[in-house]
Amino acid sequence: MQIPVLIERIGGNGYRAKGGEPFALSVEAPTREEALGKLREAIESSLRAGAEVVTLEVPTPANPWLRGAGMFDPDDPLVKEWIEIMEENRRKDEADPDYP
Repeated sequence: MQIPVLIERIGGNGYRAKGGEPFALSVEAPTREEALGKLREAIESSLRAGAEVVTLEVPTPANPWLRGAGMFDPDDPLVKEWIEIMEENRRKDEADPDYP
């Protein structure tokens, strides 16, 4: 398992290593490596004491816009005509010096 850890220098002579939730622990040590080691030990101690890290699948509602995705066949002559008209209108707008 990999977790993000913030390592910061403290008081000019030591380091603090902090994990975020679910490992909201903070340790201090004279060196960066020792701080990381102490944090690892604290996390492992929590896990040995019975703490668990699990994932929970939560369903997300379907995006209503996806129902219409791909509903127009790009090879349909009518769709090709729409695309050409949109491209021409865009060119006209971009050529207009008063267009915002």
